Amino acid sequence: MKTIRIGGGQGFWGDINDAAIHMVKKGDLQYLACDYLAELTLSIMQRQRQRNPEKGFAQDFIAMLREILPVCMEKNIKVLSNAGGMNVAGAVDEARKLADTLNIKKLKIGYILGDDLLDKLADLQAQGITMKNLDDGRDLSEIRDKIVNANVYFGHEPIVDCLDMGANVVITGRATDSSLFLAPLAYEFGWKPQEWDKLARGIIVGHLLECGGQGSGGNFDYDWRSVPALDDLGYPIAEVGENGGIVVTKAPDCGGLVSEQTCKEQLLYEIHDPANYITPDVVADISQARLTGAGKDRVRLDGVCGKPRPDMLKLCIGYLAGYKIEGYLPFAWPDALDKAQCAADIILKRLARKGLKAEEVRVDFLGVNALHGPLAGEPACKPNEVVLRIALRTRDKKEAAKLAPEIAPLQLNGPPGSCFFGGRPKVSEMIALWPTLVPRDAVKLTPSVLEVK
Repeated sequence: MKTIRIGGGQGFWGDINDAAIHMVKKGDLQYLACDYLAELTLSIMQRQRQRNPEKGFAQDFIAMLREILPVCMEKNIKVLSNAGGMNVAGAVDEARKLADTLNIKKLKIGYILGDDLLDKLADLQAQGITMKNLDDGRDLSEIRDKIVNANVYFGHEPIVDCLDMGANVVITGRATDSSLFLAPLAYEFGWKPQEWDKLARGIIVGHLLECGGQGSGGNFDYDWRSVPALDDLGYPIAEVGENGGIVVTKAPDCGGLVSEQTCKEQLLYEIHDPANYITPDVVADISQARLTGAGKDRVRLDGVCGKPRPDMLKLCIGYLAGYKIEGYLPFAWPDALDKAQCAADIILKRLARKGLKAEEVRVDFLGVNALHGPLAGEPACKPNEVVLRIALRTRDKKEAAKLAPEIAPLQLNGPPGSCFFGGRPKVSEMIALWPTLVPRDAVKLTPSVLEVK
């Protein structure tokens, strides 16, 4: 019986490469899938590309390829990633140059274009596609002149097309995290478009692996102290059998933990409705899923079902939503919190005298309530030190800049026991997310393969 082993090599743009390199060398893989994109990552990449047309993709991916590509070619491990971001062609060209540098011949680089709809928004509106904001129903006209990027989430089918064309490496734009894992399974096992239960299993395999170390003991809320060698965390690997069996494990000779508890935490991560987990490929139902220990660092998954995929695709539009600035000021014992609260009061009064016009003013006390806000309540004991954080969100850049000169003087003009770090606060643009939907048939995706001779 055929079994495919897929490794989850990256959890986000900026993740470390060590675990991916280790599992390529010791994980007995056939595929390595690496997820780099989050909702606002594409907006950041677009701004980079506007400053430099050669950027706009995850250059970390090219650095990782430099380490693993010779081994992957030797072992016939295929690498799939959405690292192309806003510049898929640029990422493909860098991969081609790398292959030339490493003297790797006959490398086939698959890539997919068509998820970038920025230049097509007017045409879509002309067709009657409104693209209203899913959260509040606002009309797109409110932000039309502020849009930075518009990228549609797509599924596994064009990735399968690249694999059909013999690709060793597949680079995409906004392919969904889980589709990077579903695609090789559908390709290897010949799953058909309407085999919803099989597609759902592939999607949930991806869901268990897509966050890298979070699926193998990282960020483990149940018992983080039990995770061995967090400094050498191994990332999760899925063994998927032709008969539908799924086991989550990890590579040997590395840290981390794969247990029922680690898998349960990852399985429920970002799932709003367990019976209806909506993806471009299938609506997955994990309401009857079962996770069962199957040996050391081995957990079996059963009971995943699927329903027909949606007719609409998610479109994430990033737009400029004004400006933000934040400043920090720490205070030491005794009475650290009282001092920080006094300093915040001083700053807010001075900003009021300046006539500040802000959309939002936020005051947090690191060490007291910065993570949990009003749910934190009063601290159980007097903290040794507290850091005041004050942040503004404004429509006008000049308004945000009013905070910049107010932080440093409080070292001498405010409560005692303070110091200044991080430099003078700087104003930066703020990018917001406009979630919406477009009909599936309005999106034209183009898979291609470039061969390095």
